[in-house]
Amino acid sequence: MREARYLVKVHEAKRALRVDKEVEEAVKGALGRKMIRKMKREYVECPVANKRVSFLECFTCISFIRRVKGVVHCSGEGFRRKL
Repeated sequence: MREARYLVKVHEAKRALRVDKEVEEAVKGALGRKMIRKMKREYVECPVANKRVSFLECFTCISFIRRVKGVVHCSGEGFRRKL
């Protein structure tokens, strides 16, 4: 099992952040429309990419391990998509 190097808090934005169509299409089969809409309004301050990232992008990242009670466990391997 992978070890979490970073624990990153999930923040709520007032407006939805832009997300690539590829990311949206990748999670469409696994998640419902309501959940995707909610996740677009959430973001994290990514320690690997050193910028604010939409939670949907974080969710599809190779470093994403899990999300527990508003905290993302990140392995810090790199900022790329699992697609």
